[in-house]
Amino acid sequence: MSESGHEYTPIAGYGLVGDGVSCALVSRDGSIDWFPAPHLESAGVFAAILDADRGGSFSIRPTGSFESSQAYADRTNVLETTFETDTGTLRLTDFMPVDDGSTDTGGSDDRRAIYRKAEATAGAVEIGVEFAPRLDFARAETTVDTIDTADGSLRARADGEALSLSASVEWTVDDGVATARTTLSAGQTAWFVLQYRETEAADAGSVDVGVDADASTNRDGPVDPERRLDDTVEYWREWAHDCGDHDCVFDGQWHDLTTRSGLVLKLLAHDGSGAIAAAPTTSLPEEIGGERNWDYRFSWLRDGAFTIQALSNLGHRAEARAFFEWFQGLCHTDPADLQPLYGLHGETDLTERELDHLSGYCGSTPVRVGNAAREQRQLDVFGELLIAAHETTNGGADLDASEWPALREIIEHAREVWDEPDEGIWEVRCNPKQFVFSKVMCWAALDRGIEMAASNDLDAPLDDWRACREEIRETVLDRGFDESIGEQGSFTRTLDGDDLDAAGLLLPIVGFLPFDDRRVQGTIDATIEGLTSDDGLVYRYDGEDGLEGEEGAFVLCSFWLVDALTLSGRIEEAHDLFESLISYANPLGLLAEEIDPETGTHLGNFPQAFSHIGLINSALYLGRALGREGAGPEPMGFDDAVEAE
Repeated sequence: MSESGHEYTPIAGYGLVGDGVSCALVSRDGSIDWFPAPHLESAGVFAAILDADRGGSFSIRPTGSFESSQAYADRTNVLETTFETDTGTLRLTDFMPVDDGSTDTGGSDDRRAIYRKAEATAGAVEIGVEFAPRLDFARAETTVDTIDTADGSLRARADGEALSLSASVEWTVDDGVATARTTLSAGQTAWFVLQYRETEAADAGSVDVGVDADASTNRDGPVDPERRLDDTVEYWREWAHDCGDHDCVFDGQWHDLTTRSGLVLKLLAHDGSGAIAAAPTTSLPEEIGGERNWDYRFSWLRDGAFTIQALSNLGHRAEARAFFEWFQGLCHTDPADLQPLYGLHGETDLTERELDHLSGYCGSTPVRVGNAAREQRQLDVFGELLIAAHETTNGGADLDASEWPALREIIEHAREVWDEPDEGIWEVRCNPKQFVFSKVMCWAALDRGIEMAASNDLDAPLDDWRACREEIRETVLDRGFDESIGEQGSFTRTLDGDDLDAAGLLLPIVGFLPFDDRRVQGTIDATIEGLTSDDGLVYRYDGEDGLEGEEGAFVLCSFWLVDALTLSGRIEEAHDLFESLISYANPLGLLAEEIDPETGTHLGNFPQAFSHIGLINSALYLGRALGREGAGPEPMGFDDAVEAE
């Protein structure tokens, strides 16, 4: 609850809409509580999710008591919120038009626009509308005034940016908040069209939404919202994964959930660059009231290989290739200067700042924008880049010759620095450590580089690379494995340490050891015993990380355990765990970064790309283990899988 008594919507109580440029979160009670504009990494114009009192929101809901539910229109990112009241039923449809170049927009700029359609489907419902934008994260005063009282147009402005809102209602404006009430009877519709604009563009006027409140006739004008809705539905249904008439690796009870996960990834993919954001939000807490609040509206290089695998096997090869080409383009620099993450347009300056004037979700501070992890040294990135290149280019056979020198430099750099400490995959905020997973991923960089060079006759110092690969392997096996853990021993978080790390589940998947090796099975069992809740939710690691407080179980790590069990031939365990994990998805099929095992509460940024990537890949491994064929290349680690008994 906020200082003034406003209740916070649970993190899982939101749906996501977007257009390939930005995204918005819409709550089950019809409130847009998060919308950064003009881009996903921009400041929020609505940010009530980070401060219910000051952040700003845009709500449409019945004025009386109601029960509500949310669903997406089938195989789309068009969100429908249904309100059941004592007097009737209201359906609120939210979407952001996607410009794929195939439709005529009538001269209007539909990017950075949110369309909201309120429609009474039964009885009569009085709706209340509150438009309370707070541009630039409420750092500047936002003024709201009417543009044209005849057609219900509003304008909000603050420091060079603006919003326009068109609607066929009569507004009351007071102290930066516009409110309205209107009653809709069955079949009647009210449209609300919100657009972000530069101040100069906003001065030119609002968008004519073209629909009267009774929806009986359309006025002549540049925008027909019903057409926008139809075009948007058509776009998403044409894009969404569809098995068609052939066998599908995702066939069965998980098909809709994997399709939804693909649609989430598409919302997080930037249309212009191909980059995929880790999440559409910032500073949703990993612990309610805690400090583990991060900005995830950027793209991490390490996400590449598993993202490409997930997208490819859903049939979305264009997006997989675009993501590969995006981070491949970033590699044409000194490998020592590679950052773990970049802005969606390739920005390197992601300076982390704290917004002290915002109280945070449920009082969780600080609210951060930017991410200091961009300054960290994370040696595992080199392995992830080479694995992605190897998987995407058919082992290098399809590699453009001009790309090899940059990859060779990355491999050489991994050879030079593999034995140095770093902040690792989990981006600790304490002194760098000798993380085992970082060593293994440097091994993977060399391993894939050796294979690509040898099989495609590429220039490379193969003898040096092979010697280093073996040195890393011997070091990890000698100093990164503790025989005293459990019955068979386990790989550890750091060299010469005894803390566990869920990233150890990936060692056989990247080819470091086969799945039937006792050390792999020991690590799986130790992870189940030492890092896993009774319901199968896996925590990331033991040991210090430089931060106060605790965190929830990490959804991605939980799916890694499913993968490790599947590829170990332990299919029944994997199946049961997967079923348990997907039960935590919200009614829309969305997953946050973390889950509180005690309460089932979603924690962290939402929805999280990595969680949905994990879901897709776990369904892929299980489907392949059951004998189904995927749309993409054979998934990583499948060659070394143990056949189920």
